[in-house]
Amino acid sequence: MSDPMTVLVTGASGFVGAEVTARLTAAGHTVLALLHRNGDLVRNNGRRLTPGPGSLTRLTGDITHPGLALTGADRRLAATADRIVHCAAVTDFGLPQDRYDRINVEGTRNLLALALANRTPLVHVSTAYVSGERDGTAREDELDLGQRPGNGYEKSKLAGETLVRKAAADGLPVTVVRPTIVTGATRTGRVRDLKTIYPVLRVLTRGLVRTVPGHHDAVLDLVPVDRVADLVTEAATRFQDAEGHTLHAVGHELTLRDMSDVLAEYPSLQVPRFVPPSAFSASALPDRERPYYDRVVSLYAPYFRRRVHFDDTHAAAFSRRPAPSRGRPYLRRLLDHCLATGYLGPAPRKEPAAARHDGSTHR
Repeated sequence: MSDPMTVLVTGASGFVGAEVTARLTAAGHTVLALLHRNGDLVRNNGRRLTPGPGSLTRLTGDITHPGLALTGADRRLAATADRIVHCAAVTDFGLPQDRYDRINVEGTRNLLALALANRTPLVHVSTAYVSGERDGTAREDELDLGQRPGNGYEKSKLAGETLVRKAAADGLPVTVVRPTIVTGATRTGRVRDLKTIYPVLRVLTRGLVRTVPGHHDAVLDLVPVDRVADLVTEAATRFQDAEGHTLHAVGHELTLRDMSDVLAEYPSLQVPRFVPPSAFSASALPDRERPYYDRVVSLYAPYFRRRVHFDDTHAAAFSRRPAPSRGRPYLRRLLDHCLATGYLGPAPRKEPAAARHDGSTHR
């Protein structure tokens, strides 16, 4: 356990931010939680966050404003922070670019101004997908290689992380944590926020879009929210070991072939047909499928064509946590939870364990 300290956490009510806040207060630290409005912080398990043995102080502010729109008293309190953990971001897809820029870029710029003014060490939560549209291995020490972002979210996170790197060059102590696709809890699959991959899973497994552009060997990396929160918290509490590093918070890799095979194990779920992007035409989809493709599936199309592996050499050496298991068992846990809650329809009948082994390819 590190000595008790005060940590300013932006986005403290968010999916990752609430779990980081819970871990910090459980370790005896004081968290200054920057929130848009007062209210309960809810953890991924659906329970209200009860701090302890550390303490929690709510600060009402807005990262899109200079000074984070803090009152004078709250600004002085924020200046006492020993660390800043920047989790605040808009992560939804398909939004106007100016919204991404306002929150993920200008919000980061405003946060950096506060950090630089007080020389407060910063843990910045970015995304591994700043790597953009590429195949091969994306390394932790790479940033802007002239890559093409897959969407407006990735473009804004690349711009935000570029600002962070510039601040580091100007002398700000910085660590960057880059999660992949953040999903449900490691052991249970439980998830508070049905975002990231979940909306497209719902559309595909209900048969609302049956043909999707994608490579069968394209790779999805699904990282449990608890794994991300553990790494971010550890970076804040062991900052002297993490400083100057970029850490990939990787999870369970699975290909689109893996996804198809696992979906085929569930009689109640539809299995989409993945076709090479060069052979796909959205205009050829049936009229009833086209709106679902345009509003949901098209936003995730870049993730279905990338054959990318995220190197986590620095993160593995820093955290020394066990490597994630294979992707298929974890995807089953996510699907089981979504079925149990009704998100993907009724839960399937229980099958014998032997019928759900890792190598299953039956349809």
